[in-house]
Amino acid sequence: MNKIPNRQVICDVLMEHAKDDKDIVVLCSDSRGSASMTNFANTYPNQFVEVGIAEQDLVGISAGLAKCGKKPYAASPACFLSTRSYEQAKVDCAYSNTNVKLIGISGGISYGALGMSHHSAQDIAAMSAIPNMRVYLPSDRHQTRCLVEALLKDQKPAYIRTGRNAVEDVYEEGMVPFEMDKATVVCEGTDVALIACGEMVLPAKKAAELLKEKGISATVLDMYCVKPLDCGAVIKAAQNAKAVITVEEHSPFGGLGSMVAQVVGANCPRKVINLSLPDAPVVTGTSQEVFDYYGLNAVGIAKTAQEALA
Repeated sequence: MNKIPNRQVICDVLMEHAKDDKDIVVLCSDSRGSASMTNFANTYPNQFVEVGIAEQDLVGISAGLAKCGKKPYAASPACFLSTRSYEQAKVDCAYSNTNVKLIGISGGISYGALGMSHHSAQDIAAMSAIPNMRVYLPSDRHQTRCLVEALLKDQKPAYIRTGRNAVEDVYEEGMVPFEMDKATVVCEGTDVALIACGEMVLPAKKAAELLKEKGISATVLDMYCVKPLDCGAVIKAAQNAKAVITVEEHSPFGGLGSMVAQVVGANCPRKVINLSLPDAPVVTGTSQEVFDYYGLNAVGIAKTAQEALA
């Protein structure tokens, strides 16, 4: 079982490149520990900025550094980064099309028992609504590495959301079919299309395996690139299916489900069902306990698929 969280992989990749690229700068809001950036701060102190609990300053300073030619990576809990510094993300980064990579750590309901104040169930919708802002939710450590390597090569703003805990691998090391801003086809089927992002990709993959045992063929799309959404992949998957089910660790409003429904409705109308967190404060528990409670697991996804096809 993998014990390396995606946030640690981000640090590892940045450290590998920071040795030769002195323009790479990591900024934290009293979050170097939870962001797994302590090693970076200790190894490259001249390329690390601690702003304290001041998320608006975190993003504003990052934008200023970017305008000076630096490559800033601002890491902060997703619940705060996507709300407290929303104006700075919109104006300082996106409106100016500034090379700032915002890393929302412990996204979704990763903080579990800390409750709604520490959950980020609106960040996909909020960040996706900003022009020029890209939104990514990598599904495992291997895809996270591919994504960060790709982001290091461009100069556009982006928001990357990762969970807090290590997650089981979706892909094998060295065998990630990664293409920037293109959904990854985990498996192809003809009965139902399962479109998921972030930590929901693995249970969608397992749900497809359960459905196969019942004679139901499922396509699974890993939509790590929520914005820009790979509309072509969505349309193809929907055209080859009788129903489409989206799965996300997010509010039912404005996230992956809403985007997919718009694309499917306009191009190839099918039944679209959105599996998500409820429009309410979620129950208290670990991530897996919360997922299980709301049916955001393999069994729940498979059950929904069967009902959609009935």
